Amino acid sequence: MSGGNWKELFMAGCEGDLALVDYHRKCGVDLNYAHPEFLTTPLVGAILAGQEAVALYLLEHGALPDLPSELDAITPLGAARRMALPAVEARLLALGAPPEATPTPTPSTAGGLLWGLVQRSWLGRRPSRR
Repeated sequence: MSGGNWKELFMAGCEGDLALVDYHRKCGVDLNYAHPEFLTTPLVGAILAGQEAVALYLLEHGALPDLPSELDAITPLGAARRMALPAVEARLLALGAPPEATPTPTPSTAGGLLWGLVQRSWLGRRPSRR
């Protein structure tokens, strides 16, 4: 992954920074990797953050349409339904994502559980004062 950084790719996807996502993809960052600190993929992260353009880009460049998020216990299709992203849902189905029996319930806060956790923890880190 020289020149690319998975965490930066993930955060760029959640923030909708398509240029930075593209940069890291071109540097060889694995779009289907689930980092052990995050337990999710850039695709599910982008979908749960409501970043439709990023999600569609990731799908066009090799993100697996059926690779679930361990942390959120949700598939990309379930995430697209939860976030009401019909274009992403249609693309996932066209790429062979297995249809789910029932749509996932709407989240209580926009952006999904994971993005909220990332904002509070990884983005909000401050040096510890010991």
